[in-house]
Amino acid sequence: MMRTKPSAKDLLMRYTPVAVALSLLAAVSSSVSYSQAPEALDPRAVTLLSEGRAALASGNYNAAVDAYESALTVSPGSVSVLLALADATRKEGLQGKALHYYRVALTADPRNVEALAGEGVALAEKGATEKANRNLARLQTLCGKDCSEARTLAAAIAKGPSQRVVTAEAVTPKPVVSEN
Repeated sequence: MMRTKPSAKDLLMRYTPVAVALSLLAAVSSSVSYSQAPEALDPRAVTLLSEGRAALASGNYNAAVDAYESALTVSPGSVSVLLALADATRKEGLQGKALHYYRVALTADPRNVEALAGEGVALAEKGATEKANRNLARLQTLCGKDCSEARTLAAAIAKGPSQRVVTAEAVTPKPVVSEN
């Protein structure tokens, strides 16, 4: 019996599953080697974080921000400290400052869903719903529509911008000069 040479189609059908399996194995193993190791915080920073959480729970936002800023000086660039500081400043009503901290955290870890959600909530509170919707779309591609961060951001977008606080300078009457 004489064998015929296999056609290109036969070769393609025969070796495609093996090639796909090998490429998936290579992709998974390479992504695992590049993933970030868990962040080890300085014990002083851990203490300051717990003080900040206690102050935040009691409604003392200034003390919480102070504790988180101190923790950031002990562990500069720590994503967990940056996120805690951003959340505290956002709850204090300083969305612009919170956005800065969220963006620094996203620079260090671009796929951090907590930072994406927090930035989106701060944007929604400022009234930048288009940018908040972009964060929501990115968040849904990373963790799906049912993750808690995506639901929180969607609720913040639906709620709309927060009420602005009127400062004393904004309502101070202008002096009127009249002739006698």
